[in-house]
Parts: sequence; C-alpha cells; structure tokens
Amino acid sequence: MPIFEYRCKACEKEFEALVLGRDKPRCPACDGRKLEKLLSSFSAVTGSSSGRRAEALGPCGTCGDPRGPGSCSMN
Repeated sequence: MPIFEYRCKACEKEFEALVLGRDKPRCPACDGRKLEKLLSSFSAVTGSSSGRRAEALGPCGTCGDPRGPGSCSMN
C-alpha cells in the first residue's frame, strides 16, 4: 500500500495519503481533489559535516548478531 505526498492546488496544503487501488485522495484541509503529486525523497541527514563515518547501528534486533541488522540468516 503506497503512501504518496500531495499538495492541494486550492489551499496549498501538503499532506501524505495512503492510496488503495483506484482510490482518489482528497485534501484533508479543504476536501479538494485538484492535487499535485510531490516527489518523495528518502534520505537520512546526520547533522554532522565532519566527514566521519557513521557509527554502527548496533546488534541485530532479531537475533542479537553484533555485526548489525541484516548480518544473520534470520533477516
């Protein structure tokens, strides 16, 4: 079930909507249907500009493998 980001052309409200099948989302602020689909960006910002390597994530939450998530065959 994809979640999309939209901007309402009537009131300029930006929002996310879970879109199922052929459902058409509506603006939660004004109930408008004239929407612009926004480009979603998936990124992480560390807030550090030192250029250091990020620290390890920690042990795997499934099995406790110290190499981190995705290291064991359980994932």
